[in-house]
Amino acid sequence: MAITPAGSWATGDAVYVDLATGNGPVSAASRTNSNSAFIRELWSDEIVAAYKANLVMPQLVVVMNHQRKKGDTVHVPRPQRSAVNEKLEEAQVTLIQTQELQTPYRIDQHWEYSRLIEDVVTIQADDSIRRFYTDDAGYALAVKVDSDLHAEGAKFAAPDAAPTVEGTGYSKAVVGTPAGGSLVTWDPTANTNQGNASVLTDEGIRLMIQALDDNDVPSRSRYLVIPPVEKKNLLGIQRFTEQSFVGEIGNGNSIRNGRVGDVYGVEVFVSTNCPVVQDSGSNGNERAALMFQEEALLLIEQMAPRTQTQYKQEYLADLFTADILFGTGVLRPEGGVAIVVPA
Repeated sequence: MAITPAGSWATGDAVYVDLATGNGPVSAASRTNSNSAFIRELWSDEIVAAYKANLVMPQLVVVMNHQRKKGDTVHVPRPQRSAVNEKLEEAQVTLIQTQELQTPYRIDQHWEYSRLIEDVVTIQADDSIRRFYTDDAGYALAVKVDSDLHAEGAKFAAPDAAPTVEGTGYSKAVVGTPAGGSLVTWDPTANTNQGNASVLTDEGIRLMIQALDDNDVPSRSRYLVIPPVEKKNLLGIQRFTEQSFVGEIGNGNSIRNGRVGDVYGVEVFVSTNCPVVQDSGSNGNERAALMFQEEALLLIEQMAPRTQTQYKQEYLADLFTADILFGTGVLRPEGGVAIVVPA
């Protein structure tokens, strides 16, 4: 479609639109005055901003940009660690011969958010309606991505004797309070099928850090993602609010604003999106927290949040849709610990 300055027109095969009014000799099925307020570029910018503002987990994991690339599966190499060999005098070096592994990750999550915005709403409603829809769409898409990454955390297996094998459904999760100097495995059948979830403790966090250390997980970029109830519990422990421990002063101090900082070099994030974990009694009275290193989880983005608008003459309304295409997976099951705590 050709566009000319305000007030100018043309004839023939080309179609022209007045930039000032949105008027022009175009069919009502393709464009009307009523949807001139819904400019796609503005929708897109605002959706992406709202999407990013509401993400917790994606900023903490490996993000693989697969945009504008074909295919529905990404094969990620998983090199194995090898040992050194002694060099013998006047002898050839010893070649390391290993069959490196790879893991396929599917890009199979396509989710959309659509609204039909009728002409009467466009004409009569306040402009803030667009801000609401874009924020709501961005939030909805962010929650979906965030939830999928939380779900992948159910496969973490750091405390397990064979850490490279993924768990399923928190089968290798632990509870927050250790016993006898060791982490306690989550048991949904304990306490008459009420489960044995327990709150995070100082000793429990230190033992989880040790589990990652024992698995040669890098010490940088480690995170603890907890539900709000555990933030309340941690802030009630003096050790976590001491200025000398969190390294914060002034307005950044946890005691003043409730912000949970680093604990033993592990940055703490609070997420309302931490999943509910049901015990054998199906009470659903537990929540899942995660401690992991950045390289433990993977997010593959094949299509970042986009927006599209189309006028539907049969409804006299604009169809507004935002969607995203992505995949998630576990890169290193030994790189994280799933923790079940009381709700």
